[in-house]
Amino acid sequence: MKYRAALVFVAAMLALAACDSNKKKKLDEPAKLVELKSPTIKVQRVWGASVGGGGKKMRLGLGLATANERLYAAGYDGDVAAFDLKTGKQVWRTRTKLELTGGTGASTDLVAVGSAKGIVIALSASDGKELWRAEVHGEILSAPAVGSGEVVVRTVDGKLRALGAADGKELWATEQQIPKLTLRGVAAPVIAGEMVISGFDNGRVLAVSLSDGATVWDSPVSPSHGRTELDRLNDIDAAVRIEGDDVFVAGFQGRAAMLALESGQIWWTRDVSSYRGVAVDDDQMYVSTSTGELVALRRRTGTELWRNDTLKFRSLSAPAAVGEYVVVADFEGYVHWFDRTTGTLAGRAKNGGNRVTNAPMVIAETVYLINDEGEISALRAQPVAQRAVKSAPDAAPAATPPASGG
Repeated sequence: MKYRAALVFVAAMLALAACDSNKKKKLDEPAKLVELKSPTIKVQRVWGASVGGGGKKMRLGLGLATANERLYAAGYDGDVAAFDLKTGKQVWRTRTKLELTGGTGASTDLVAVGSAKGIVIALSASDGKELWRAEVHGEILSAPAVGSGEVVVRTVDGKLRALGAADGKELWATEQQIPKLTLRGVAAPVIAGEMVISGFDNGRVLAVSLSDGATVWDSPVSPSHGRTELDRLNDIDAAVRIEGDDVFVAGFQGRAAMLALESGQIWWTRDVSSYRGVAVDDDQMYVSTSTGELVALRRRTGTELWRNDTLKFRSLSAPAAVGEYVVVADFEGYVHWFDRTTGTLAGRAKNGGNRVTNAPMVIAETVYLINDEGEISALRAQPVAQRAVKSAPDAAPAATPPASGG
């Protein structure tokens, strides 16, 4: 299943590539980084650590989670570890001896991860002791959502399952019909009060009751269109973002949208393609597009505010809002800070030398990242001293304003 899915993802990327006059397809070259001669911020590496698991370049859902002033991470080789959030000191490490592909989900009591063979493992958050294992019969490519009494897992076959946090026994299961052709990856479920919300590979966002899995609402955010199955790919492969009473989401070859948390009513949509996810601050929504552009939309209306294309085809991570900036990482491990008002590049740093697939996490102005080699970095940016007015050659690359509002 996982190898078929990997081939599907490659096929989708080839579908986006340019065609020459002989109809031969080739991948677009990643943009070369422009030297930033006058950065407006200085990035400091606060600490670094590793959970291992390098060598696999498949798109895995091994992101970071936090609780109890600790950072939790998992590696493909099977290690799950807890680190002190401020210092990076390792608190515990557990070797599960499984190929981990989805994680980490965490609460104050429990840390959950999933494997390529559909095994969910629950560990004690305090010391890493294994509490239980459960089989869900489907590859897990995103982090489980951990609630007070439930662990909710998405599998690649379109099923959403809740397991008891105490013993791993299945509480309920629901599913969506999945197209024959999909990208490799699934959206992580998100617990919001008494509901669980997740996007699916058919372009729909589903909210179900946390207690029994009954459907609360089902919204078609990104209807498929096109003549071929490649054209009709419309996966929602990243977790929704919930801010107050609103749900924000983006899909591949589909739309970015804002929905009402209570009813699933779609307030606005805008055509944009993304398989990485979105970030939201008080006023704006940020999207890393499938072609490597960073786009800022007005949160309440979806109006495009700016678009920066200086990182095209660099396989960007999901964005993260931090202070006055929005941060993305790329396939070479570079981390880029953009001014959230203007879209101007403000600074960059290096997080190892490998792709950052999973979304950065922001806590108290510090950006935490894990790359596909299992290397973890905590980064913090500080403004540099004000300089004289820059000449044109030294100016940081600026974003392109939208042609028109809407």
